[in-house]
Amino acid sequence: MGLIKIIQKVVDKLKQYGKLVMFSHTIFSLSFAVVAMVLASKGIPDFKTVFFILVCFMGARTGANAINRVIDAEIDARNPRTKSRQLPKGEINKKEVILLTSFCFLVMLYGAYRLNFICLLLSPIALILLIGYSYCKRFTFLCHFVLGVTCACAPVGAWLAVTGSLTWVPLFLGAANTLWVAGFDIIYGCQDYEFDKANNLHSVPVKFGVKYALWISAFLHTVTLFCLIAIGILSPDLSVIYYTGIAVIAALFLAEYRMVSPDNLVNVNIASYSVNQIVSIVFLLFGLTDAFL
Repeated sequence: MGLIKIIQKVVDKLKQYGKLVMFSHTIFSLSFAVVAMVLASKGIPDFKTVFFILVCFMGARTGANAINRVIDAEIDARNPRTKSRQLPKGEINKKEVILLTSFCFLVMLYGAYRLNFICLLLSPIALILLIGYSYCKRFTFLCHFVLGVTCACAPVGAWLAVTGSLTWVPLFLGAANTLWVAGFDIIYGCQDYEFDKANNLHSVPVKFGVKYALWISAFLHTVTLFCLIAIGILSPDLSVIYYTGIAVIAALFLAEYRMVSPDNLVNVNIASYSVNQIVSIVFLLFGLTDAFL
């Protein structure tokens, strides 16, 4: 009976940490990283490369989300939308989360070391972005773009892990990832417009208003589509199936902007996260299918 209770506690703790680091959001950059890896290797790389790319990705992503919760704990406690999160409610100890973050970042650094020298050399820049983006909303409305650049480390890093060098393809992959994430993060930020403005926090909605923020987001997602098209043009392994996926993504973008307006932000979470989880899956499935056929 004692063993069962211990196992249950471990399972409950894992569930808490899964919720803390928003594990379900992993797909946002993982799809770009996997497609980059496959395009760079013109197939599936050796097991070691695949394994340590995933090690770096999971370490970086989990650590970044964990430390974000610590850095934003006081702000989250004041925001009616986020005050029920685990740290503000005291369900998880800050020291535990900091230990988790440290472990995850050490895992990321070890993974970069096992990949190649260029990945290890650039890993401190990734760490600065992974930690620093959480502070950006305190002083700049460009915080959404810093988050996007941070996410873009995944596809660019995966390409470097395979080839050790850059071409236009990973740069367009990084640009698409950056603009896409920044775009839907702006939509997400619209729901905090009043709170952010009252608490001297910075965002595109606070800087330009919700109406123009949605227009800016739509523009970013339009440019994202052009970046995705450029990737197809530059990649001989991609053709009709990939472009069909882009068409589906364009339709999903249109759908998300029909869900929200300056006067109706009820569906912000669906438009910003749920729809874009589908976008990520579409990009992954169509990209991989075309690359392997």
